[in-house]
Amino acid sequence: MKLFIGSDHRGADLKKEIMKILNEDGFLLEDTKLENNELDDYPDFAFEVGENVIKNEDALGILICGNGIGISIAANKVKGIRCARVLNEDDAFKAKNHNGANVIAIAGDLPLDKAMEIINVFISTKPASEERHLKRVNKIIKYESGQYNEL
Repeated sequence: MKLFIGSDHRGADLKKEIMKILNEDGFLLEDTKLENNELDDYPDFAFEVGENVIKNEDALGILICGNGIGISIAANKVKGIRCARVLNEDDAFKAKNHNGANVIAIAGDLPLDKAMEIINVFISTKPASEERHLKRVNKIIKYESGQYNEL
């Protein structure tokens, strides 16, 4: 499985630690090409990770910014991305298994052990498979492509 990861300056330190662990665990991991500095902008990282996830079948994305909210909003502007800002393992599970998330966003000030617990749940969780969840995810996909006509 390929993982794409990106962060603004507020998540750069956590990202480095996460990348070290994921590399040791044998994941194929790709960082953004953008450099971190005090003036960087989270949307740029979100767009790059989102575009890469879309181009690589079965890939997942991990985004980190100050609180995870802004970067998740930006990521959701990339067609085909369903990014959830997650706070805990239950959020990570439901984001992927119930809502079809292919990217998660976390806060840059999370402790490393908590961030890894969340990421490991997200990676290991199976995608949505129950009909009720698939129905909802498919509505989102249809709406995004202009094919939703149930309103």
